[in-house]
Amino acid sequence: MNSKFNIKVSVLVVNYNNSKYINKCINSLLNQDYRNIEIIFLDDNSFDNSNNVNKKFKKKIKITKKSYQKQNKGAFDQIKSFKECFKISTGKLIFLLDSDDYFHKKKVSKIVNEFKEKKGNVICDIPILKYPKYEKKIKKKKSFFNNYWSYLPPTSCIAINRKVFKKLLVVADKNHFSNIWLDFRIGILSKYIFKKYYILNDNLTYYRQTKSRVSYNFKHLSKNWWIRRYEAHSYVTFIFDKYKIKYKKNFDYFLTKFINYLL
Repeated sequence: MNSKFNIKVSVLVVNYNNSKYINKCINSLLNQDYRNIEIIFLDDNSFDNSNNVNKKFKKKIKITKKSYQKQNKGAFDQIKSFKECFKISTGKLIFLLDSDDYFHKKKVSKIVNEFKEKKGNVICDIPILKYPKYEKKIKKKKSFFNNYWSYLPPTSCIAINRKVFKKLLVVADKNHFSNIWLDFRIGILSKYIFKKYYILNDNLTYYRQTKSRVSYNFKHLSKNWWIRRYEAHSYVTFIFDKYKIKYKKNFDYFLTKFINYLL
């Protein structure tokens, strides 16, 4: 095999009722300029046309089934779905992808090169927000407050060393903090526990912005946004306690707690 492609990549794709986006998602992987890729697809009991759509790719991708009991709590079901995909994956590097998102054709090759150069554990890119009628590239963000997290890229922007992902799943797959999704868990665990966490200033993932997306329920400064923000502080506290890291409550923590008290 060409040494350019000597690192095998597994892309784990999780789907729920995104039948109209699956074609774009899977084709973006099949058309990568990096060739040593396996695609693993899991459908979480969709009730749309998803199964009929993904069957047409069955000779080009691995389709796996879930063996867990659905909890109807998005964050927990998402984590367990990726865990199921990971079980049958064989790649040294793991890329995560929600089925309504898709990759730039050079994404995998660029991220693989970054892993080679940086010897990283987790490497993320920055998304291109994909609205129904236009696209918007975003830049690295810094939090207004001095938080333990700044900007954490969404799930589809995350690539992880296989050994680290296996360890990370053990900690992340806990039925606590129902509003804290996998991307935030990975960001916090990678930054403070597993280290070698990099966010590139490259826009390589198309991240759809639709009303059906879970993030739509957490509009900036909305009631749900403040509730989830307090849960994020609680999650960080939980992780820091677990690994005996000193947690210093800051202004954002007290403001968020106060606003939650008023809600």
